[in-house]
Amino acid sequence: MAAPLADRIRPQTLDDVVGQEHLLAPGMVLRRMVETGSIPNLIFYGPSGVGKTTVASIIAKKAGKKLVRLNGTTASTQDIRDAVAARDTIDGLGGVLLYLDEIQYLNKKQQQSLLECIEDGSVTLIASTTENPYFYVYGAVLSRSTVFEFKPVTPADTARAVRRAFEAAGEDGGYVLAEGVVEYIAQACGGDVRKAVNAVELLALAAGGQREITLEDAKQVAQKSAMRYDREGDEHYDLLSALQKSIRGSDENAALHYLARLLEAGDLLSPCRRLLVIASEDIGLAYPMAIAVTKACVDAAVQIGLPEAQIPLAEAVVLLATAPKSNASCMAIEEAMADVRAGKSGPPPRCLQNKHFDGADVKNPGQFYRYPHDYPNHYLRQQYLPDALRDRVYYRFGDNKTEQAAKAYREKLLREAAPEKGE
Repeated sequence: MAAPLADRIRPQTLDDVVGQEHLLAPGMVLRRMVETGSIPNLIFYGPSGVGKTTVASIIAKKAGKKLVRLNGTTASTQDIRDAVAARDTIDGLGGVLLYLDEIQYLNKKQQQSLLECIEDGSVTLIASTTENPYFYVYGAVLSRSTVFEFKPVTPADTARAVRRAFEAAGEDGGYVLAEGVVEYIAQACGGDVRKAVNAVELLALAAGGQREITLEDAKQVAQKSAMRYDREGDEHYDLLSALQKSIRGSDENAALHYLARLLEAGDLLSPCRRLLVIASEDIGLAYPMAIAVTKACVDAAVQIGLPEAQIPLAEAVVLLATAPKSNASCMAIEEAMADVRAGKSGPPPRCLQNKHFDGADVKNPGQFYRYPHDYPNHYLRQQYLPDALRDRVYYRFGDNKTEQAAKAYREKLLREAAPEKGE
């Protein structure tokens, strides 16, 4: 059975690797490490299909070490021990390079089993992960390794790999490519070179005896392949973060883009929840109706479902992005929560407590609560915070029209208010 096309055309030198110029261009640190042949423990972090395994294989070949491959999804502790034991074999006399793919799936004990051998240098570790290593890799392993981040490959660089794949797949005569086929595949793969090469292989298989590859064929094979999305992974939270920050920055076009990516991946509930948060956190009292309108849009979206749900959610996104912004109430509750967690509290003033009698030890019995509705403007000065926080200010009026109007009203109340008892 023939090996997959992606394996048959896998680059054999760093110059053949597409993309990752920030790591592999002449003069870059990783490139210089490989050229010297002195390889430290490394962690490659980045999305799938961007060259992590390929670069690790090239490094192992360049370093003259025995390459042992394990995958964190299937590797056991015994597999790791066997890999380490390879250093005592004839093949391992030059050293062992352990390439551990998807290290984030190993538990803490399994990762700890690597420590002794990578500490004494008998085994060189190159681990890869699609998740943030600072969250998923055991700290002691991380501290003994250097992290390099691999990035999605640009369409222009991916196009080079696509052309190389068509040449390899059509080695018995070549293919006639319609205009735009290479560019479409390179764009649709979303920075995943392996996915682009797999699309080429599928097109070659589907072509049969025909040698022409049409743009329509490419669209059918590569449809939705640009969606790099994992609801439990970094990409999920990155898109939600980008959605919120775009709305906070009043860029409705960027916000619509990130909403579209979430919805195209079939994720309806996550943006619904995030939009409700945004309405209060970032728009807040600058436009108090934002939360009501957003809730109505979210309810409509959930009720009608995809794909039509995109319509009310787009309405909510544009409304929030173009609305005035205020985080005053959000910051106020965060400061109040910080005081509570720091133990800054105390009983409410006697006038606010829900009891109407005093013990014999109280020298000045009585609740002394004054009912604001009995006073002009339904307001008077009265202590509401505990004694320890009597003068604490959490909320500061925002500089938008709505909150400034509320501030002016508050100042009017203060000017005309009855004095606090004892003043």
